[in-house]
Amino acid sequence: MLSAPDGYPLGVPRRLLSHRPPIGRLRRAWGAVAMAVRHLRTLPITERHRAEGDATDLPAPWPLALVDRRTKTVADGHGPLYHRTFTVRAVDATHGAAELIETLSQDLDRAVPPHVVTFARERGEPGTMRVGDEYRVYMPAPWDGPVRVLSRNASGFRLGTLDGHLEAGVIEFRASDDGAGVVEFTIEAWARAGDRGAEIVYRRLAIGREIQAGLWLQFCLGAVRLTEGRRDGPVCDVTRRVPASELRD
Repeated sequence: MLSAPDGYPLGVPRRLLSHRPPIGRLRRAWGAVAMAVRHLRTLPITERHRAEGDATDLPAPWPLALVDRRTKTVADGHGPLYHRTFTVRAVDATHGAAELIETLSQDLDRAVPPHVVTFARERGEPGTMRVGDEYRVYMPAPWDGPVRVLSRNASGFRLGTLDGHLEAGVIEFRASDDGAGVVEFTIEAWARAGDRGAEIVYRRLAIGREIQAGLWLQFCLGAVRLTEGRRDGPVCDVTRRVPASELRD
């Protein structure tokens, strides 16, 4: 990786030094505490539903042109599939659905807590999002999440996991107008543990899933702020667990 004169990687914001020891370990710890506190504050305004899923919960396949040796599709994962949907409504919104998606595609960091989570672009032009672009999600955890843009249109975009990600799957961000000044924002994810080691953390200990839930709940609240509206009702968190036996080979 190329480096700037100060020795840091080019293209990586200085606040991403959370992954570089020894300061990195302290920043990760601080970020984890901050995320945990935010997550606890979010729980009272979150409505959670859990159910058993089936083969109908599987995501659409990746575009073949975007599949290579670095991709981690659902078929590359381990254990059950978790199909999760996070939804929030904004009312009295100044900015509509298409404008919200455009803002997010220009800078994903606009919707997440500063200094806790960062989306660093690794491929593509700054200030826009195109199919094939790549990002690395730096989180307050001992892993980072590389992803690739699988689709992008006026109503949303979809990202797929790459090698090195804790998960194997896809995630979609979308928004729709539901009347004057009303915007519904949704994050929908389909994911399995990325490898057998991650399965212990992800499924049996549930740590990975809770970190992800905290991040996406905060992202939903950030999306409401970007519309310059106010949240109407709770953030709805629906999880459907699909046994590995229901998944296609």
